[in-house]
Amino acid sequence: MCGMEPWKTISVALGGKQFKITTTPYQHLPSGECTGFIITSKEFGVATNGKPNAIYFTGDTVYIGELAKIPEKFHVVCAVMNLGSAFAVLPQGAHLFRTIKADYLVPMHYESWGHFVQFGKDLVKVFEEEGIMDKVRWLSPGKSVKVP
Repeated sequence: MCGMEPWKTISVALGGKQFKITTTPYQHLPSGECTGFIITSKEFGVATNGKPNAIYFTGDTVYIGELAKIPEKFHVVCAVMNLGSAFAVLPQGAHLFRTIKADYLVPMHYESWGHFVQFGKDLVKVFEEEGIMDKVRWLSPGKSVKVP
């Protein structure tokens, strides 16, 4: 989402369907630009609280307080979260997941590069300690995963 300020929304037509893409705030360490985004569509429906159902992709951000505004605007059905850390194993991802009140978490961006120190077994430990393991949907290359 190059060139968009946080909380800006654009409409995109893909495969004959309309989607709205909203950029989210971020803080990329040690520096650099990187953003996350939220995708909504009429086909995703609306939650019982009246907010649009959404998919949230974190991008390469650490937790920042402004992300707590997400559930004020959206019902996140699935949070696709970059969780591999090149620096330390942190439970920030679990905290963000709970903060945005997402239904499911799809971890990504771990074990994919040799400089990460956070691996799948470490994530499992954190997810179990944080009590969210039942909400996690793991991906395997080339295999489909259904998120209700």
